[in-house]
Amino acid sequence: MTHETVTTLPGSEVLARAKQFFTDRVPASAAYPEKEGATFLTLRGQGGEEIALAVAPAAGGTRVRASTLYFDQAVGRFLSTLPVGEAS
Repeated sequence: MTHETVTTLPGSEVLARAKQFFTDRVPASAAYPEKEGATFLTLRGQGGEEIALAVAPAAGGTRVRASTLYFDQAVGRFLSTLPVGEAS
């Protein structure tokens, strides 16, 4: 499933928060950074399951897209922790 939101945070802050959130706040099914760049982060978790996050500038802030099969609930919780920007 793909999740999307717009936040007032810069992309680098979103990715830093994602790394911390998925290693510290989801202990039963943590996911750890596998690949990363200035605009994306891939985390790998239980059973090799993946979370892929991407950030891009958008009207009203930064657009955040996250895709996963296993971590839908955790991704939803993470996105709900971000300050909401204006949707374009």
